[in-house]
Amino acid sequence: MTANNHKQHLYPTRIDMSAATRSQVVGLLNATLATTLDLKTQVKQAHWNVKGMDFYQLHLLFDEMATELEEYVDTVAERVTALGGLAVGTARTAAADSILPEFPFDILDGKEYVTALADRYAPYAQHLRVAINKTGELGDADTADLYTEISRTIDKRLWFLEAHLQASATTATAAAEKVAVK
Repeated sequence: MTANNHKQHLYPTRIDMSAATRSQVVGLLNATLATTLDLKTQVKQAHWNVKGMDFYQLHLLFDEMATELEEYVDTVAERVTALGGLAVGTARTAAADSILPEFPFDILDGKEYVTALADRYAPYAQHLRVAINKTGELGDADTADLYTEISRTIDKRLWFLEAHLQASATTATAAAEKVAVK
């Protein structure tokens, strides 16, 4: 059974939140857990297999990113259990419940890996912003804060990835001058 159709049992807790609210938040957190686990493994896939002139830099960057995601996996799962829920975080549930597309296995070049990861970080960042709003509406400021913390780091990492794909000012000026000369 996946997180989305797993019969949810809530353990009693003294957290001053209704069982209905806790159930909704736990469901959202488990969806985040699945996607975070999936993203972490996709980043590791890139880390292990990247090739090219930027290999070393990207290899290290991807490892840092995977390490951050592993910390968020643990933080999200522990929030689920703090709310009395069951953290559903196996590889099978992550694969079944993730919002992300499968990682492309036919790429080798560093730029292609950066593009593939940026294409996955963007919807993950959007998911986090939706979760911030949803948990805020449910009155769970602590979980909204957790999502905000994760969101800041994910947006920063998306910026790092996109910066690799954007032309520098010097490159852009030189390209524009070449076009103007022709």
